Amino acid sequence: MSRSPELSETQANARMRPLPRLIFMTRWLQVPLYLGLILAQCVYVYHFWVELTHLIEAAFGNRTAVETLISSVGYIGTSGTLNETMIMLVVLGLIDVVMISNLLIMVIVGGYETFVSRMNLEGHPDQPEWLNHVNASVLKVKLGTAIIGISSIHLLKTFINAEAYGEKVLIAQTAIHITFLLSAMAIAYTDRLMQPAEAEAH
Repeated sequence: MSRSPELSETQANARMRPLPRLIFMTRWLQVPLYLGLILAQCVYVYHFWVELTHLIEAAFGNRTAVETLISSVGYIGTSGTLNETMIMLVVLGLIDVVMISNLLIMVIVGGYETFVSRMNLEGHPDQPEWLNHVNASVLKVKLGTAIIGISSIHLLKTFINAEAYGEKVLIAQTAIHITFLLSAMAIAYTDRLMQPAEAEAH
């Protein structure tokens, strides 16, 4: 007699004892956390458009917008004028916001799919490619890579505006970035070592 490889959720819940079922249902406690990250995403979208508006106004000669940008990026240079360095710092800040936003999406979508419930996006035209093979290990590697990208943007901003920082800050940020890089490499290497073991287990 053939047996279905997968039980429906109702059948699975029916076979679970009350305590394991309660423990398993606690995964839904993570939903408010992901909703909170969605609100944080909204804050980043608002911040992005505020900075972009200031940049456009400064490009048209608005002195107040220029002073606001100088204050926000911590630029030390000619006050009251928009130069190439300031534009670069502001644009890097906007890219930073986008990369953090991408990181939030990976955590929200990947975390919900991995730890809470399936989204059943198979066949959807907008399904992220990486979601097809997402698991806790893959998610850690992708998050590590995203953090390295964000750290790179911060480090580049620091070196462009190096006059505003002391030597200790420059060294510390470089060391932190190298630490992130080595950590991500270690996670990826560990994941690669675990894959053959998982394949043999199946």
